[in-house]
Amino acid sequence: MDAVIENLPLYLEGFGTTVLLLVVSGLAALVIGTLVAAMRISPVASLRWFSTGYTELVRNTPLTLVLFFTAIVLPILGSRLDFVTAAFIGLSVYTSPFIAEALRSGINGVPVGQAEAARSVGFGFAQTVGLIVLPQAFRMTVPPLINVFIALTKNTSVAGAFFVVDLFATGRILANDRGDAVIPILLGVATFYLLITVPLGLLAARLERRWVVQR
Repeated sequence: MDAVIENLPLYLEGFGTTVLLLVVSGLAALVIGTLVAAMRISPVASLRWFSTGYTELVRNTPLTLVLFFTAIVLPILGSRLDFVTAAFIGLSVYTSPFIAEALRSGINGVPVGQAEAARSVGFGFAQTVGLIVLPQAFRMTVPPLINVFIALTKNTSVAGAFFVVDLFATGRILANDRGDAVIPILLGVATFYLLITVPLGLLAARLERRWVVQR
């Protein structure tokens, strides 16, 4: 464990980058995913087709390919994004359809009568979805959404292959430098990931007991 303790500042720096990737990409993906989920139930056919195509295309594209496009292809096309920003974009885009599908399952669980009642009192589509449907859908899909964020935490490690010095990349660098301590170094990396994923799992269980609306 000496290798871990000696390099603790490097671990903390990589851990900070991983947390930053999780928070920024998670929030952006939540916004995009919510919009896509709303478009999936839109009365406008073109929006439904676009959101369905977006969801199926991105969800079935490997994350490595998405990050390769944002970090390698976009600069070739003239983009001046730094690698961390490119990772933000790639992770946000990749995660958003999973959030959209989780929310869509929650939307399908909201009784149709509530939307009909909202329309009967003069609510438009945006008001019905924003004020009536989505709040209930979020409550019903809290555990699946947190599971998506747990998956995102692990997916941030892929950004380490594209010049982002996150926790996984830090572990790889240290393992290459200290070949005699590979196992302790990797255990240290795993421990830092658990500092994120375990609390998220406990939070999901707690919120499920407190917030989830019974169907």
